[in-house]
Amino acid sequence: MQFCAVCRVRSEHPMTFVEKNESPLEPPQSPDPSPKLLESVSRSEISFSLDSAISEPEKAPAASVSTVPEDLRTPWDWVDLLIFALLTLGGTFLISVLLVVVFRAFGIGPAQLRSSATARSYFAILNQIVLSLALLGYLAIQTYLRAGASFWRTIGWRPFTPRHIPKAMAYLSLIGGGFLLSMFVQFASNFFQPKGKLPIETFFQDRGSALLLMLMSVLLAPVLEETIFRGFIYPVIARSFGIVASVFATGTLFGLLHAAQLWGGWTQIGLLIIVGIIFTYVRATTRTVLASYLLHVSYNSFLFLAFLISSHWLRAMPSAH
Repeated sequence: MQFCAVCRVRSEHPMTFVEKNESPLEPPQSPDPSPKLLESVSRSEISFSLDSAISEPEKAPAASVSTVPEDLRTPWDWVDLLIFALLTLGGTFLISVLLVVVFRAFGIGPAQLRSSATARSYFAILNQIVLSLALLGYLAIQTYLRAGASFWRTIGWRPFTPRHIPKAMAYLSLIGGGFLLSMFVQFASNFFQPKGKLPIETFFQDRGSALLLMLMSVLLAPVLEETIFRGFIYPVIARSFGIVASVFATGTLFGLLHAAQLWGGWTQIGLLIIVGIIFTYVRATTRTVLASYLLHVSYNSFLFLAFLISSHWLRAMPSAH
């Protein structure tokens, strides 16, 4: 019976049974690992290390993308900005050639375009309108081909949702801000009058060109300029140099590209740079082009409203004096 009990204990606990040649004071030695087992373990370790080395770089771009604010994530970069600038220059030349042909078909030749301020005004305004529509079309096609998403939202025209004040109050504050900004610019311009005539004054030689310029400046120019400067250019500079640098750089570029119309009025060019910086600051803080557009269209509207009042609703044009 004792032998049977010992056999039963050994069968139930084989590792605790002391063999004949083992010392009861030493722990039992574990058997040597099988070479096949070592080979499989080493292969699994190598495979795990290779997987980690491959998977970590793949996860890095996703982490870097997540740190970029949503309003700065665009499918274009500096190369696209350069291409856009070249297309703008080339498009201006081609549209000018086409308009020369169109004007000649209506009996206005190149000599008359050079000698008539009114003809030049219509030519320049129509050139700007056609170029603006062409550039918007190019950006829409490029956005669709790159992202396959909504053009307006991708380029920054997102809903304006203020956090701390009602939406109606926020809209009214932007409109009021445009009014105050236009009053400031007019006051400063009158205080620092340029010595000679500014090139933009040639557009106000007759009622027709003045009215066409005002309609373009209120209906089309804010849409185009906000889309290009605050929607297309601003995110690329912000991703490279930061939001603060992009606010100043984009606003300065906005003012300098209008310098041809204000050449000789250095104070007026400086004021327009300040206006561009304010527009871009509003775009950066609200994270939507819609907010800077509302400020921009309000600013332009009140500027031309003041001109309408001063000209007695276009009955007293500057050329009449």
